[in-house]
Amino acid sequence: MWNQPFGKTDLESGARPLYPMMLESPELRWAFIRKVYSIIAIQLLVTIAVGAIVVTVRPISLFFATTGAGLALYIVLIFVPFIKKVILEAVILTAVVVIGLTLYTFWAARRGQDFNFLGPFLFGAVLVLMVFGLIQLLFPLGKVSVMIYGCLAAIIFCGYIVYDTDNLIKRYSYDEFIWASVALYLDIINLFLSLLTIFRAAEN
Repeated sequence: MWNQPFGKTDLESGARPLYPMMLESPELRWAFIRKVYSIIAIQLLVTIAVGAIVVTVRPISLFFATTGAGLALYIVLIFVPFIKKVILEAVILTAVVVIGLTLYTFWAARRGQDFNFLGPFLFGAVLVLMVFGLIQLLFPLGKVSVMIYGCLAAIIFCGYIVYDTDNLIKRYSYDEFIWASVALYLDIINLFLSLLTIFRAAEN
């Protein structure tokens, strides 16, 4: 199977492995990948719908803002200060970055590159980001600091998109589709929020 010549077959036909020395069935791995991305698409659509309702329907915004309802309040606090143009710009930029990094990771994996080494570095970077955010919360350092925080977060979650996509291709077992979907979904949402943080600081 490994020495079959490249023909005019579909990438998901199973004629070629996703990465060198692939031992599992390419068809099964492609089915798993399609399942994960289908779940992510549904998650993002639901998130967009909920966010749009919370932002555009004033009574709902006021309800969440006055009840302290965990995640909903967080969404309100994130989205309310932004005009629609800024949100659209962040959505477009996030989509371009996610698609570009995903295609790059599949391309790199097919050529034998492995991104598993990023795991410890990204974990350490998230710890630094959390401490930086706590310092910024307790001792606000101004607009420049917010922009630096947003840029660092965007870079880190770009790394996580590559890392988790590589795991999706090579390491997740077929019954871990929920965890794979949640991991990539959180990467995309956090990248989007990081870009919004940068745009908010720029607008102010």
